[in-house]
Amino acid sequence: MTGPLCTVDALAAAIPDGAVLAIPPDNCGVPIAATLALIRRKARDLHLVCVPQSGLQTELLVGAGAVRTVETAAITLGEFGPAHRFADALRAGRIRVLDATCPAIHAGLLAAQKGLPFMPLRGLIGSDLVANRPDWKVIDNPFAPGDRIVALPAIAPDCALFHAPLADRHGNVFIGRKRELLMMAHAARSTFVTVEAIAAGDLLEDGDRAAGVVPSICVTSVALAERGTWPLPFLDEYPGDDALLARYAEMSRTQAGFARFLEEMLAQPAHAG
Repeated sequence: MTGPLCTVDALAAAIPDGAVLAIPPDNCGVPIAATLALIRRKARDLHLVCVPQSGLQTELLVGAGAVRTVETAAITLGEFGPAHRFADALRAGRIRVLDATCPAIHAGLLAAQKGLPFMPLRGLIGSDLVANRPDWKVIDNPFAPGDRIVALPAIAPDCALFHAPLADRHGNVFIGRKRELLMMAHAARSTFVTVEAIAAGDLLEDGDRAAGVVPSICVTSVALAERGTWPLPFLDEYPGDDALLARYAEMSRTQAGFARFLEEMLAQPAHAG
């Protein structure tokens, strides 16, 4: 591996304990291989920023004791049911949750992307969220006194972590139409990406792909991880393992069951699927 290319373990080692870590939703390239590498290295005190919600990735990290704070619009396993490890950790006070909405998280990241201290957003006034988020400020629109609006602080993650279809040896990463991944890379101080394959040549010179590329200037490290979202599906590349996800949903009802499931996952050959 040369330049920005590294191993999955090296990539995980570069994400420090206590980092504010932006992670994608379950339909957008969840880096499960890198998540398991974080758990293997016993990552701790992470502040997860879900862009804008999460599922299995947060469940694994919370259940493994790697998380201090979760900032999210929702945590769910979708059709497989509730996220038991997240819910139990919240009830027991082992994690802090910053409740948000999808537009609020995107607005905070957009502020960081543009180098702004905050971003105004409508649609939140009167909700319980505003009452329970002292960092959200209700202010007058300076151009229309009496027009109240919410000012949301910028969300500037220390690191962004996601999985993508393709990168080149220069560190350019093809994400296609998943623009939230580009926002994460622009807002974060460092961006770590696992990919299905490494392309020959320069992706920015590929006229068919260049518009969907995160340029290397925004990417810190790239690691090859074939089937790196397994057991979750990845775009049109491969389906998820529904039987395994259903078994996780059942086993994770208890911490002991979760620990057995996680042990099985960690024992899998690297990037198996």
